[in-house]
Amino acid sequence: MTGADRRAAAAARHRLLPEGRVAGPMPWVIAIMMFLTVLAAAAGLGLGTAVKSVGAELAGRVTVQIVEANADRREELSGRAARLLRESGDVQAVHPVDPAALADQIKPWLGEEAVSGDLPIPALIDVELTPGSAHARVDRLRKAMAALSPNIRIEPHAAFLQPLGRLLAALGGLAAGIVLLMAIATAAIVVLAARAAHDSHRGTIDVLHLMGATDVQIARLFQRRIGLDVLFGGLLGFAVALLVILLLGARLTATGSDLLAAISLPWTSWLILAALPLGGVLLATLAARWTVLRSLGRLL
Repeated sequence: MTGADRRAAAAARHRLLPEGRVAGPMPWVIAIMMFLTVLAAAAGLGLGTAVKSVGAELAGRVTVQIVEANADRREELSGRAARLLRESGDVQAVHPVDPAALADQIKPWLGEEAVSGDLPIPALIDVELTPGSAHARVDRLRKAMAALSPNIRIEPHAAFLQPLGRLLAALGGLAAGIVLLMAIATAAIVVLAARAAHDSHRGTIDVLHLMGATDVQIARLFQRRIGLDVLFGGLLGFAVALLVILLLGARLTATGSDLLAAISLPWTSWLILAALPLGGVLLATLAARWTVLRSLGRLL
């Protein structure tokens, strides 16, 4: 096909569907839908990354509490527990918590009694476990500490994360549901647009049929034009959503919170987000093709 033939074919397609890509409402509606879809997907992916990151960090950490009322006995048990933990093959590092630092941290809630010495405060030891099955290592350490004293308790850090992990998982599921609803809404918009375009060009379609055009050839004209509209709207919505994600990421980093900083997007998540506009175009073209072919079939 020569250049003149291609220009003539493009002009014929434009006469069949003369609306400009930015003139009609559908590209702008698609842009809004894609903007919300990308934000919801980014939120779900970021929350999933945060759960994995924080869970992996805390899974190998436990806190040993010596809940002994007698201060001298508590200090003695703390030293013996620290030595036993350092000798254990399940422990990678032992960090006894300074009692003065602990008292300063709880002083805002307990007042001067926290530093007076009259209120018994448990001695704490932070423990980093060796890589591997944390559950089995914690069980062995519990048995060893119980043999040392019944007033020694071991609290895995991951146990405190379970409610937060369930909350983040629920929010991630909600984000996935929103993405699914957005995809369904986008397909519905495309179906309505394809039906409207088909009805408004019924006369031209009849002429094309008389000239020997098949239903598949006519459907390609509609799906190509609708695909271009969706591509424009999808890229616009994706660009705006990308800007918002980058701005929010900078704000989260500036907070200095380890938990908020863990809400990040690895390169695989960026690939998924980048695939959303292309997926929207594919979904739109398939929906437009199905709608137009179904409408043309009813005319026979």
